[in-house]
Amino acid sequence: MIKLGVNIDHLATLRNARGEGKPDLWRGATTAIRGGADGITVHLREDRRHIKDQDVTMLMNSLPVPCNLEIAATQEMLEIVRRLRPASVCLVPERRTELTTEGGLNVSENSTFLRPFIAALHEAGTTVSLFVDPDLEQIAASAAVGADVIELHTGRYCRTPDAQGFSILSEAAKSAHANGLVVHAGHGINYITMEKLRHLPYLHEVNIGHFLVAEAIFIGLEESVRRMKTVLQQEHL
Repeated sequence: MIKLGVNIDHLATLRNARGEGKPDLWRGATTAIRGGADGITVHLREDRRHIKDQDVTMLMNSLPVPCNLEIAATQEMLEIVRRLRPASVCLVPERRTELTTEGGLNVSENSTFLRPFIAALHEAGTTVSLFVDPDLEQIAASAAVGADVIELHTGRYCRTPDAQGFSILSEAAKSAHANGLVVHAGHGINYITMEKLRHLPYLHEVNIGHFLVAEAIFIGLEESVRRMKTVLQQEHL
């Protein structure tokens, strides 16, 4: 059964707009868990535009499900991982000017740096995922640098869903599995695109944030997560 990770970054964005502590992230995370979330994801960005250091510490110390930490591959973030020892880390590219993560890591061009960085993360006791485009070269490089998991960037497919885009993602998932990598997917997913994406071969987990938080405005966070969980479970009902 495909697991659902819920990214709560945009609850923090809303909280930070007023700086008065609302909405409460712990309440948001536990509400998502009641809706069926198997894990909670947060992205601790270099500029701390939404999630703050104290949020990560609080969530990792209090949640009954795993907290997945998205980070850039920097020395500062490595020290945070060494201190907090999260169960899983996903390395993502970052640019200060972007609104959200715009593409996957270029693993093949940065393998010399990433290989020892991933080894250091493993020494801290964490599983390492790389957020990559569905590109066979990047997937092979991800296995070569020692990643445990890849998270396929589904943004392009979700913007313009078509058979060719799904085929590209499917081939990427097959290649990842053949290279010994666990397959995750994320970015831009909604209820409609999830109907198709749940059929990706070897898909183990999806991570979804903005859409679920946006839907929560109208139907509540617990219900928006529950509906996504229902889509994921349809083939098992």
